[in-house]
Amino acid sequence: MTETVAKPVITQAMIDAYDEYTHLTLDRRRFMEQLTRLAGSGAAAAAIAPMLAANSAKAEIVAEDDPRVKGEDISYPGSSGEMKGYLVKPASLASKLGAVIVVHENRGLNPHIRDVARRVALEGFVALAPDFLSPLGGTPADVDKARDMFTRLDAAQVAADGVATVAYLKGDRDGNGKVGAVGFCWGGGTVNTLAVHAPDLSAGVAYYGMQPKAEDVPKIKAALLLHYAGLDERIDAGIDAYRKALDAAHVDYKIYVYDGVNHAFNNDTSAARYDKKAADLAWGRTVAFLREKLA
Repeated sequence: MTETVAKPVITQAMIDAYDEYTHLTLDRRRFMEQLTRLAGSGAAAAAIAPMLAANSAKAEIVAEDDPRVKGEDISYPGSSGEMKGYLVKPASLASKLGAVIVVHENRGLNPHIRDVARRVALEGFVALAPDFLSPLGGTPADVDKARDMFTRLDAAQVAADGVATVAYLKGDRDGNGKVGAVGFCWGGGTVNTLAVHAPDLSAGVAYYGMQPKAEDVPKIKAALLLHYAGLDERIDAGIDAYRKALDAAHVDYKIYVYDGVNHAFNNDTSAARYDKKAADLAWGRTVAFLREKLA
């Protein structure tokens, strides 16, 4: 006799609890206690937790050895020391290309972001995914350790390292001198910050990223594409003020809010939060925007 095991039911309250844990408290014990209450048992919570988190073992969309792209781990000058990153280019180059900085989430430069960098390269760009944890020794394999390291990053140094990354890509031999950036979660907020501090950034795409201070918005020269998740109350609370500041500063921007989806809807390694329809729509818009602004 074969026993059918029911798939765990994941509620919005569970997703909200995970979002609070991973972005605000970083207290795993409290998160698991809350998840146990919501799930009804410790066993159910243990089954649900991996579905909420990102699964680094999930298959890549563009394999590391895909013959259409060439990737390599590199080091380059940061603001005050060496930065590490993953540089990817199309295998065949018919002309010089726009360059795109791919900024990771608050898990660091992990396999998923390396995969995203390859996707960007496959669309016809020079792609560089920096490791913004480089000043602290680089991204560790342990996800919880990586998240904790973000609390120790200096915001001014992150901005300066971003500016240094723009400068590095502007000099890439295969680049056309135009540099854009796309970032997710922590990386989305970093793209917004980079737009403030890098006047030579041509384009920025921020997925569910924290907004900069209103008084800093007039410094933005880059065109912006801003993707938000309709259920992401924490980040969405800043949309209206950001829109008002962007309008007042006459910044070239577009905002899209994807109804009914959660923070991290683009991350296909997170079973509970990934939304293919929204992710595909946002990605198509992202590629078209970058092609327009970096040509």
